[in-house]
Amino acid sequence: MTASRSARERKAAVEAGPLARVKIDVDAQQQLLYKITCSACVVPDRGRWSAYRPGGDNGFMAAMDRWTFHLHESHRGSDAPCLAYLPAAQQRLHERRLQQEAASE
Repeated sequence: MTASRSARERKAAVEAGPLARVKIDVDAQQQLLYKITCSACVVPDRGRWSAYRPGGDNGFMAAMDRWTFHLHESHRGSDAPCLAYLPAAQQRLHERRLQQEAASE
């Protein structure tokens, strides 16, 4: 049985830590859309910094990886459970870049 959207949202909010605001919506294809917003950072002409990923290709991991990188780069002293996964997120990013390089050759 899959978890409800609100249960997923609560779990993601705990993982993301106190600076994050997590919202999970459903798109027209009934896929989950993950949005993690930083309560501290404002991007000029856009509002709050956020990671927004559709759930089709493991959107939760993509959004959480981007959020983890944001915390690591912009909020070094912050404490969030997702920071424990930083090495794995960095490895996924490295592998994705290698795949892109191989595809462009």
